[in-house]
Amino acid sequence: MAVSLPWYAIAQDTAAAPQPTDADERVVLEADYVYEIRDENQLVAEGNVEALYQGRILRADKLVYDRSTEKVRATGNVIIIDETGAQQFADEVEVDSTLSDGYAIGFSARLEGDATVAANSAIRQSDGVNALDQVVYTACPVCEEDKTPTWAVRARRAVLDQESQMISYRDAVIEVAGIPVFYFPFLAHPDPSSERRSGLLIPSAGNSSKLGWFYQQPYYWAVSDSTDITIAPMVTQNVNPLLELDLRKRFYSGSINFNTSFTNEQDFDSDGELFGEEKLRGHIYGSGLFAINNEWKWGFGVEHQSDDLYDRRYDIDGQDEKRGLYSSQPRRLLSQIFAMGQGESYYSDVALLKFQGLRSSDDDGELPTALPVFFSEKYWDLGKMGYASVNASSAILSRDLGADSHRVSFGADWSDLNVLPGGFTFEQFAEVRADYYRLDEDVSGEEDASRIVGNVGGKLAYPMIRPGEMVDIMIEPAVMAAWGPSNVNDDVIPIEDSLLFESDASSLFDPNGFGAYDLYEGDGKLSAGITARTLWKNGMDFSTTVGKRWRSRPDDSFDGISNLDGTSSDWIIAATANFGPQLKIDTRARLDEDGFSLNRIDTKITSNFKRFRGVAQYYKVDERIATTGRADEGIYVRGELRVTDQYSIIAGQLRDIEDNLNARQEYGIAFEDDCSRFELVYQRTELIDRTLGPEESIQFRFFLKSIGNFGSSEFD
Repeated sequence: MAVSLPWYAIAQDTAAAPQPTDADERVVLEADYVYEIRDENQLVAEGNVEALYQGRILRADKLVYDRSTEKVRATGNVIIIDETGAQQFADEVEVDSTLSDGYAIGFSARLEGDATVAANSAIRQSDGVNALDQVVYTACPVCEEDKTPTWAVRARRAVLDQESQMISYRDAVIEVAGIPVFYFPFLAHPDPSSERRSGLLIPSAGNSSKLGWFYQQPYYWAVSDSTDITIAPMVTQNVNPLLELDLRKRFYSGSINFNTSFTNEQDFDSDGELFGEEKLRGHIYGSGLFAINNEWKWGFGVEHQSDDLYDRRYDIDGQDEKRGLYSSQPRRLLSQIFAMGQGESYYSDVALLKFQGLRSSDDDGELPTALPVFFSEKYWDLGKMGYASVNASSAILSRDLGADSHRVSFGADWSDLNVLPGGFTFEQFAEVRADYYRLDEDVSGEEDASRIVGNVGGKLAYPMIRPGEMVDIMIEPAVMAAWGPSNVNDDVIPIEDSLLFESDASSLFDPNGFGAYDLYEGDGKLSAGITARTLWKNGMDFSTTVGKRWRSRPDDSFDGISNLDGTSSDWIIAATANFGPQLKIDTRARLDEDGFSLNRIDTKITSNFKRFRGVAQYYKVDERIATTGRADEGIYVRGELRVTDQYSIIAGQLRDIEDNLNARQEYGIAFEDDCSRFELVYQRTELIDRTLGPEESIQFRFFLKSIGNFGSSEFD
């Protein structure tokens, strides 16, 4: 039976009811049976009851409407669905005629993200506030067979504010598998449907041999729709407190991001022993990027810290992140401001660079300041005549200690690719560049130096393709020949950008095998190699390049690392085997030209197959081409094996084979389900950096869906 009447006019006989005057003030009621108890002035609906009012729906086994009090009491499998689609459940409820204000017994609600909150009783107000008593909250699926979720927040009282989208608890206990783990006198977090908002974040606490017992409590401040700040003070047992700040802000044309910390303290070693002068110490890492117009952008990156070991003493991450146009080297900080533009036929960038060294051998006075580094290129499509470009670049480097150097370069390139009879391809090319160096006469003995370099030549290739039903095979042998002026590398020219350059497969067929400016490969040179690729229809892919380079005469400016010393290079090998997510192998290798002994190899294997995911990397460098002057060999492995659907084993190790040392190792177990992840991991590193020595830790960390990441306890 269904009726569509105001609450005050509901009756069994719908034909006798007055016609509705305002649909918004009416309730649509459906039930198997509807009858009236006149003595008590009540209307009763039983059996599959459903009441609809202004988008809100109430379902129950039985509903009683009291005309005198205008209250609705529903019992038996009660469900209330509001305008947003959120569902609330109860054994019994009493609400007003608008289905909003009231109380519930045996209350529960299903929130976004499959989160559930349940309480013995609840009082609902018209402003969307639910006051709950004896509360349990979890984001884990709750099954009838197992009513104990992986984790839950159990509290004496709570408030679910649908207007502010916050859940606040009093006397809250976080339970894991039904076992109490953490107690909070007060705890609050947004409900899963909430946007960002201010409030306390999950703290981190633990014990370290450097810091002693420590506790860090972050506070997230949503300043505005475009700005937020995280304030994270840390108090420790062994040293003075530290304050860490994170700032993020969006603008109409871009954004900025800063991380900084500061404290007033002495230096300390791995055992927490203080020494030296007490002073203000800290760090700042920041970046920003802004659009000037559709083609031009400008930005900046800031990296600075008061002490070489500040980040390692306080375990501050982020030193290796890229914060601008240029990337820094390990244990070198780089601050920069830059602009770059790119259109259909040009590219330009300019940057100011400042370095800070964190290595024990670094002297900041010897590190250069670039004022500025500049590059610009303009190119043209000449149609049948090929492609041409002109470019200009500069590097103005100054030092407080050591030699300054100023370089300005102008160049031009031309290339033309043609298909010859029989399927051969022939690429003609020519390049020329003029360099001018203004030198530090006190160091180099010369006031300036200039040169003109260039190359002219061609590349002949024969691409062969054999398509098949299951696999396509492509093979391309190629030969490149080029000639350039001799004796172009003057000893007075400082080598700033080519110290660690190594010619590999990516530059095998380049006329100038040296990809930087301060050194240039002139003379006659010849490259030969073959590239093969096999592509299966199911997505598997295998490719490899093997080649070698010859020179007409040796150039003493090139060292063994560059692979351009002497008159012939090592054999160059690059190979990739991609079998999909299950297995991928990347290998780069150099084989000695005499006897094919292995001079360098770097192989990386990644796998994500069924219950296993991991990465393995093996490297070996012969002492002849090692930057340190001694051989280096090692292997790094890290993987996670899912033993069951929920439990995994974690293992990792960096083995220094040359020194017979486990440089870093990691072992642990993990538990993961739909709503959480728990890890217990032991780590040890043998890193020694001045006053900081080997460290080991036991870390326990976990993630709870809809609440966040919890910290870990560490024992160094």
